[in-house]
Amino acid sequence: MTRLGGVSFWYADIGLPETSRPALSHEASADVAIIGAGYTGLWTAYYLKRADPSLRVTVLEKNFAGFGASGRNGGWLSGGFAWNHARYAATSTPEAVRAMVRAMNGTVDEILRVAEAERIDADIRRCDELLVATNPAQEERMHAECAHRAAWGEEERVFTIDAETLRARVAIPNARGAMVVTGVARIQPAKLVRGLADAVERLGVTIHEETEVTDIAPGRVTTPGGTVHAPIVLRCTEGFTATLPGHRRVWLPLNSAQIVTEPLPQTVWDRIGWDGHEIVGDFDHTYCYCQRTREGRITVGARGIPYRFGSALDQDGTPDAETIRRLTAILQRHFPAARDARIDHAWCGVLGVPRDWCATVGLGADGIGWAGGYVGTGVSTSNLAGRTLADLALGQQTALTALPWVGRRVRRWEPEPLRYLGVHAMYRLYAAADRAEAKGGAPSKLAALGNRLTGRT
Repeated sequence: MTRLGGVSFWYADIGLPETSRPALSHEASADVAIIGAGYTGLWTAYYLKRADPSLRVTVLEKNFAGFGASGRNGGWLSGGFAWNHARYAATSTPEAVRAMVRAMNGTVDEILRVAEAERIDADIRRCDELLVATNPAQEERMHAECAHRAAWGEEERVFTIDAETLRARVAIPNARGAMVVTGVARIQPAKLVRGLADAVERLGVTIHEETEVTDIAPGRVTTPGGTVHAPIVLRCTEGFTATLPGHRRVWLPLNSAQIVTEPLPQTVWDRIGWDGHEIVGDFDHTYCYCQRTREGRITVGARGIPYRFGSALDQDGTPDAETIRRLTAILQRHFPAARDARIDHAWCGVLGVPRDWCATVGLGADGIGWAGGYVGTGVSTSNLAGRTLADLALGQQTALTALPWVGRRVRRWEPEPLRYLGVHAMYRLYAAADRAEAKGGAPSKLAALGNRLTGRT
């Protein structure tokens, strides 16, 4: 039987926390209060304490450290720029956007540096990213994407390979080639976030788990157990931001789901290849993301139910049966040698999406800061966000605080049922576009219509 939910397979791999860190049960004060003990909040706390060990930093977490996307994601440490370059350039300059691209690319080495320094074992393996094209429309999109990224400063990092070269690395039926992104890594995400939480505690950061934030105001954060008074309050809740009072329409919680196979025998790996442990995706509009794990499993992730009405969240990471069926179909299409493999676990979670689909970080004049809207690239982006938030909280003007995502604010999402109808219509159009392109036709205009519908491009 496939195990469902239980947060994620990554915690089934290492075990859920046996005990919780103490909940806040009294009035408290701090120099910086951080809401959310995921990657963003923990990276922020880490760099704050490294910069000034005397700072009193308190992190408040509703569940346990790494409960959200930080402990559920696909383990892609990509350092990629996943947003609309032109939108950032419109409020800054093209060179400023290229500086942000370079900063994003540098997050991979920075995270690996910290993991080594803090002795965090997260199954880290340096590798390439392979985005595979399996039909003519996808191949056209692949070359366009490669040229686009080269124009924004990634010409030495991104290139394409033909079908034969791809086949020598990983055998994917009908593949016409792939876009290669160098300088990335595969990780076990729950190991990384757990190790990071331990590292910040060693630095003297206080983490309160099982502590729900019920109100945020300048200078204070209110919880059922007490109030934390702090001149700087940083909201680091990403896909869970909609659960905070008054924030339901700030960022849309977009759902993503994954499955993982049983460990595969060597006979299956001999047919698939994948000896380089690359992280693998495709150029479907309803794209997928896959990895080969430490113990020889395949994980496959993609959109399930893309969005729940009213910005509702999943129950403990439990996906629906139709989502599992779709993910299994992707596994069998891309890796037919694993067709008979048992699916050991299925889970889901949410990621944060701003109305313009562009990530943002900032600190207001009222002392309340934020970071998020990563749109699915949070493993690496959270590190840059944490470093930037730390600089902002310390009142420093640095190269990071000058990047064009700093201070970016956009309008809220529409009220229901408009946002539900819009997001579901977009993904229906994506699916229809993928079906049409799979028949060998030109790039479908349906996907572009879906993008215009929700402002994605």
